[in-house]
Amino acid sequence: MMPDFESMVQRTRRDFLVSGSRGIGGLALAALLDRDRRLAPAKEPPRPGSPRSTAIMAERLRSHFAPRAKNCIFLYMEGGVSQLDLFDAKPRLLQLSGQKPPDSLTEKARFPFIQKESAVLLGSPHPFRRYGQCGMELSQWLPSIGACADEIALVRSMHTEAFNHHPGELLMYCGSMMLGRPSVGSWITYALGSESQNLPGYVVLTAGRAASGGNTMFSSGFLPSNYAGVMFRDRGEPVRDLANPPGWSAEARHLGLDALRDLNTQHRKAVGDPEIAARIASYELAARMQLAAPELTDLDREPAAMRAAYGVDRDAGGLTTYRGGGPDAFKSFARNCLMARRMVERGVRFVAIHHASWDHHNDLDSDLEFNCRVVDQPVGALLRDLKQRGLLDETLVVWASEFGRTPLGENRPGFAKVTGRDHHPFAFSLWMAGGGIRGGQVYGATDELGWNIERDPVHVNDFHATLLHCFGLDHERLTYRYQGRDFRLTDVAGSVVRPLVA
Repeated sequence: MMPDFESMVQRTRRDFLVSGSRGIGGLALAALLDRDRRLAPAKEPPRPGSPRSTAIMAERLRSHFAPRAKNCIFLYMEGGVSQLDLFDAKPRLLQLSGQKPPDSLTEKARFPFIQKESAVLLGSPHPFRRYGQCGMELSQWLPSIGACADEIALVRSMHTEAFNHHPGELLMYCGSMMLGRPSVGSWITYALGSESQNLPGYVVLTAGRAASGGNTMFSSGFLPSNYAGVMFRDRGEPVRDLANPPGWSAEARHLGLDALRDLNTQHRKAVGDPEIAARIASYELAARMQLAAPELTDLDREPAAMRAAYGVDRDAGGLTTYRGGGPDAFKSFARNCLMARRMVERGVRFVAIHHASWDHHNDLDSDLEFNCRVVDQPVGALLRDLKQRGLLDETLVVWASEFGRTPLGENRPGFAKVTGRDHHPFAFSLWMAGGGIRGGQVYGATDELGWNIERDPVHVNDFHATLLHCFGLDHERLTYRYQGRDFRLTDVAGSVVRPLVA
């Protein structure tokens, strides 16, 4: 029997609060259940990147296979790392240094700068040594990384079609040399979402000079824009324009974002553009990041011993070259590596750490030493830190570059002498560790000069297929329909390199 109007009016304040709290509690419970993906799907499609859209995508992909990796830290050395000086020792090349190569090697090769008629072989004078129980042979300039050799799978047989930087970077990041394709980080966050409610699923950290490809390498392409890489800074305001404008209170900012959300929602209903949903999700994430990002980037919370292990407060030790970003790159890159560990702890799915430049057309010896000093200590500390925390088994760490360097010395006109190497797409090196990778092995081999691949070639598309496999994703089934075609990261190629997988 319904109570009469008079009795409802006479209801006490305490009665109202008790009954009202039940309703409020129910709303809170519903919100928690929805966050934990325990509610039935709503009729309206979820916004891209929301917990429910992530749950739907995970359900769609559950039929693939069990993943080993949950996160990825992608160490990208822009410019083309010299594999002959760091990863692929060639004693025979050193013996023949200064001699003209066989015409059969160069007659069909294309180079950005080398003059083939007068080019000669250039051996590496820099010593290698064996590291770990596996005895992996690496440069003595990489002692900290070498100490982790038993965790590393080194691929010496990478190859690519690109022989210039921007196309090569696009291929390594996006699986295609064409502009407008999604980055590998975008594909993974599209497929699996992010475990973090308050940070982006895909974050980009940079040190050194700007990359040739710029933001095209971190683009979401035709995927919704909230799957693009979000550029973080290693100091100061973590993301540009994240803080409230001067004179704006938190309440005013909140009301402004609410109004913007309402207008975008109305506009989406009117025009049906799904990108508006991505825009709404991005604004909502930005509001949550205002609280989470400053805490994340406050490295003073880390113990002094941990900061020292990464080299956060180190200096350049007297090295002065600026190709790798100048003296500030030492602290910047170290901070980025430490932040990457903090990010994967907080559920960020994909962290790209970008260092430039390794484009050593000249001054190879001094500039390569500088770059190795920048990256070796922090990367080695990152691998050890992840392992000690039990995170390496589920965090895939990748060291990559767009191509390698040629066994020929660069004799570009105008250079007083040969002191560097040109681009070499035919054979270069890359390594992976953790996240389902079988460490302590070298895969593939090049010939005695390091010119061509002799055994087990691995194309960039094969590398991407293997990376996705570590996340439990079949590269042929992870697709996105666009302009009437089902696109994928590996385009129409690629095979998983099974021996690399644990």
